[in-house]
Amino acid sequence: MSMRVNAVTPGPSWTPRVPSTMPQGRRRKLRLENPFGRAGQPAELAPANVMLASQESSYITGAVIPVTGGRPML
Repeated sequence: MSMRVNAVTPGPSWTPRVPSTMPQGRRRKLRLENPFGRAGQPAELAPANVMLASQESSYITGAVIPVTGGRPML
């Protein structure tokens, strides 16, 4: 038996909770710090997760997919 371990590393993302949990000044800074000039949307993160969960990726293991909006993955 084998185990597959894959990961999606999201960068700054705009979710419904962001406006209620983050001060307005920090939200503005979030946009300015990102090379794309905006936070990612959940719909932009979902395809990487769906791909790794699908049968088509059954031969993939140890993958790390950075969905970071141009920020380097450290």
